[in-house]
Amino acid sequence: MSKPDGIGIIDTMIGFPTDDPRARYEFIAKQTKDREAKEGFTFPAQYMFKASPQNDLNDVADPIAYTLEQMDKWGVEKGLIGVGEPGDQGALALKRYPDRFIPSTSCDPNEGMEGIRKLVRLHEEYGIRAVGAFPAGTFPQVAINDKLMYPIYAKCVELGVPLFCCAGVPGPRLKMAPQRVELIDEVMYDFPDLVFVTRHGCEPWQDLAVKLMLKWPGLHYSTSAFAPKHYPKAIIDYANSRGADKIIYAGYFPMGLSLDRIMTELDGVGFNEDVWPKFLRGNALRVLGLDD
Repeated sequence: MSKPDGIGIIDTMIGFPTDDPRARYEFIAKQTKDREAKEGFTFPAQYMFKASPQNDLNDVADPIAYTLEQMDKWGVEKGLIGVGEPGDQGALALKRYPDRFIPSTSCDPNEGMEGIRKLVRLHEEYGIRAVGAFPAGTFPQVAINDKLMYPIYAKCVELGVPLFCCAGVPGPRLKMAPQRVELIDEVMYDFPDLVFVTRHGCEPWQDLAVKLMLKWPGLHYSTSAFAPKHYPKAIIDYANSRGADKIIYAGYFPMGLSLDRIMTELDGVGFNEDVWPKFLRGNALRVLGLDD
């Protein structure tokens, strides 16, 4: 069945155009050894996408208004954005449109207790609803199950917010070992109350991701960074059977995918009728604590 209209989509990964995309990904460029990634790409996973919307949006007068315009065009009611980052467009977006954006922040386990204090401060200041992690992108790299991550997991449980974490082979030319999907099993064993949402596909271990979602109630999967025509079959099949409550929509605008492409291709995804409202809205609201 094709995507129904009028659901009020919640996008759990969206951002704003920037006039300096290289600066946004400097943390990756400084640690990769690949010359093309260091010097040629404006977007570190550029080789994986036919075109990055960001490359055509460097001179947008009002990046926040532009993202909102794209959301309105495609029926995206709310978007999960980052706060507490350089330039902090997220904080400005929340101030201007508090009913359209949901605050989150990213974590760096290498910051130790200072990073934990930052999470608490942003939770108190902005009411952050999620924490993001990119194990392969930390420097030095910190694996999903590394004990440096455990204070962050504990704080997420204490604050009642989910952890959105990249899993599977990373797009940027960085070592994949910190994001092997089997590492999630140990984390969920040690933190059964944690809500853990994978990002960026879990490939090539998507079948294992399904097995782990069956095993652990708090484990979910989001579709960030994947054009809908490339959603793994194992994930679609799982959503249509036992996993309707576990699969969450996430885009990738403006980093690698336009909302035009995502929403157009969604009609070709073979979700059952009862899956669409949960995938596009309900699961995200529940996980982010907004379903009340």
